[in-house]
Amino acid sequence: MTPTSEATDRVQLVFSLFDADGNGYLEQADFDLMSGRVTAAVPAARDAVKERLTASFGGYWDTLRTELDANGDGRISPEEFASVVLDPQRFDTAVDEFAEALAAMGDPEGDGLVARPEFVALMIAIGFERRNIEMLFDAFEPDDGDRIRVATWADGIRDYYRPEKSGIPGDHLTAGLTR
Repeated sequence: MTPTSEATDRVQLVFSLFDADGNGYLEQADFDLMSGRVTAAVPAARDAVKERLTASFGGYWDTLRTELDANGDGRISPEEFASVVLDPQRFDTAVDEFAEALAAMGDPEGDGLVARPEFVALMIAIGFERRNIEMLFDAFEPDDGDRIRVATWADGIRDYYRPEKSGIPGDHLTAGLTR
């Protein structure tokens, strides 16, 4: 399957954000740094939800290392990471858990809804640009209380990693970024 240009842009962006130390490779330390930043973004989240998100970052890293570290050096290059787009089935379990855990972090009340402030805080902690975050939240069609459903966000995260997808809400995260 040939990925859409939008899917390629999405994967390039997520690689750059997950490379938390900026050394051009993904390593376990990057996922540890990212996990700490993201779990701190919503202090009101329950401890169990924070632990689940931390575990999902670990699972995401373990899957990448196992599936993509072709030369066994303990780090993932941009080229190795690009195969996420080419063969998403290898990552469905890790992406599903990450999607569910991240979306749940935005719902500290446990009512199934994510308010804009929590959504924005989490997305900024990951490293996305504020303007793009706001466009994404609006694309999820918030209710009159300026909230979206946890399930809507989790599904949006899953779509973000699908190579055949274009014109999805997640494409707002790459809008206006230079290629």
